[in-house]
Amino acid sequence: MKTRALGNQGLKVSEIGLGCMGLSDFYSTSGATEEQGISLIHLALDLGVNFLDTSDAYGPHSNERTVGKALKGRRDGVVLATKFGIVRQPGTQVRGIDGRPEYVRSACDASLARLGVNVIDLYYQHRVDPKVPIEETVGAMADLVKQGKVRYLGLSEAAPATIRRAHKIHPISALQTEYSLWSRDPEDEIIPTLHELGIGLVPYSPLGRGFLAGRFKSPADLAPDDWRRDSPRFQGENFAKNLAVVAQIHTIASAKGCTPSQLALAWILERGANFAPIPGTTRPDRLRENIGSTGVRLTRQDVERIEAVAPRGVAQGERYHPQMMAFLNG
Repeated sequence: MKTRALGNQGLKVSEIGLGCMGLSDFYSTSGATEEQGISLIHLALDLGVNFLDTSDAYGPHSNERTVGKALKGRRDGVVLATKFGIVRQPGTQVRGIDGRPEYVRSACDASLARLGVNVIDLYYQHRVDPKVPIEETVGAMADLVKQGKVRYLGLSEAAPATIRRAHKIHPISALQTEYSLWSRDPEDEIIPTLHELGIGLVPYSPLGRGFLAGRFKSPADLAPDDWRRDSPRFQGENFAKNLAVVAQIHTIASAKGCTPSQLALAWILERGANFAPIPGTTRPDRLRENIGSTGVRLTRQDVERIEAVAPRGVAQGERYHPQMMAFLNG
């Protein structure tokens, strides 16, 4: 597994990371058990993945505990990323955003305790708090670096103007945002801003929440408690139109001798030398498949074929329902 630099501050991660959210939250409560999650993380580490992504909002809190247990005795060499800022009430879907300096400090201490580590390698603000100037939030995050509790700073779903203001307070090493063949909005302003400032990109949902992998043939394939049922892209006519795009991607992948997932991930890796996607999964075979994307080499003709069937704006429907869209930093 090769590594990629995120930012200019010295942070290096494996080309493919592991998004851990789905091990305990959102997609289905009938997902992996904690033991299965730990086993999957161990397999990822054995296969060369050193970049693990979690958040205090996943669970909430339980995902960090699972990752922490998986890291017992295996912390060395792992780049551990977690996030703060989305506040969830246990047992409910009620959530808010908090970027106050005092909350930053308390959230970091709580994450360190749940993860069972002395330092977080990459600490993100999960969502920008519109009520708190970004300078105050990032100032508190910078203090955590000075205290040795955090090594590098990141933002998630931040607008270009916010990224610039934050970067003036303390160097931002990585921005996490949704980016894939059917979520290409970052190409307009965000990615050029990152290139200008020397900030790495960590695409989450690089497989369109599983859709681009060809896993779903109808909404009925989703578990009853899977939140994707409420996602506009997984509903009604949008689902059918998006499925037609996936079928074309599958045709290109077959001709290339790889899977649709591998093609979609290889496309991201090809887009930038400082892009490190974090696909999630609960299955060992899917993990191996995703890692296999690092061996797929795309020619200029391959890229042209892919972008002919998946141009910018091809996905039908917003990527979140309206309440969640309101949480994104404009």
